[in-house]
Amino acid sequence: MSKITAAITAVGKYVPDYVLTNKILETMVDTNDEWITSRTGIKERRILKEKGKGTSFLAINAAKDLLSKSNIDPKDIELVIVATATPDMQAASTSAYVASKIGATEAFSFDLESACSSFLFGMSTASSYIESGKYKKVLLIGADMNSSMIDYTDRTTCIIFGDGAGAVLFEPNIEGLGLKDEYLRSDGNGREFLQVAAGGSVLPASMDTIKNKQHFVHQDGRTVFKFAVSNMADVSEKMLTRNNLTKKDIAWLAPHQANNRIIEATANRMDLPMDKVMVNIHKYGNTTSATLPLLLCDYETKLHKGDNIIFAAFGGGFSWGAIYLKWAYNSN
Repeated sequence: MSKITAAITAVGKYVPDYVLTNKILETMVDTNDEWITSRTGIKERRILKEKGKGTSFLAINAAKDLLSKSNIDPKDIELVIVATATPDMQAASTSAYVASKIGATEAFSFDLESACSSFLFGMSTASSYIESGKYKKVLLIGADMNSSMIDYTDRTTCIIFGDGAGAVLFEPNIEGLGLKDEYLRSDGNGREFLQVAAGGSVLPASMDTIKNKQHFVHQDGRTVFKFAVSNMADVSEKMLTRNNLTKKDIAWLAPHQANNRIIEATANRMDLPMDKVMVNIHKYGNTTSATLPLLLCDYETKLHKGDNIIFAAFGGGFSWGAIYLKWAYNSN
């Protein structure tokens, strides 16, 4: 009997309508388009403006896009995983709400959080459920409303992040396609360098935490950049050596979209030309858990069955890793 592997068989996405351009940011903080573009590669980002809507809204619409494109009956989905750093609320599961709203009434669900590595770690988790043989349809959604934790008077963070969601469906495959290898890591000593300090159990919300702006993202940019460049490049290169792959074997590198210089450094370490690197950071900024699935959606028509793709991500925590996946279908 052929070994069961977990393959991505459908994708979907959603980004809000409102476009926050660098030119608009120039009117909000002391920055300019040339400075932002040269240091990050970002030209614009999408922001969810509607009051009362959060990460679940983004996730639901990404899932609906996938379902409409693939003609999947939501009742056939057995598990819904929402990878996110910005859940709708504490205690109540965002994934449970999403599953109910898309009609996945036969599925169980849970949220998965590891900052910008959330979707990457979710790929490993979803694949394990498929490879167990117990489940045949697992929906993995990466969604984040980063604007909910951004201080738009802080020019070091407000230029970077955007809102969005992407979804993928994992199903069993017996052709040797799908997830082939992974190398995932974390180091909790890094959490002081990228965090939202308040709102959790250590520092619950109070008048002081609000006054001190401790519910917004804080990062030590230089330290995060240094660790991201080193670790994303290391694990991506490891995927090649562990699987006896050369640059000629790789169709695409799908790197987390945090900073264009980090993306280029990872490609350089793998000796890959930039025309083999998926990039959409200029359109969306850093959407945290949504960057990888948004890449797959934007590049879907360029992907071919059997393509070797290396995914790489780095996030707060610190958390990082790489995954080697063989693409399972032609989109046209």
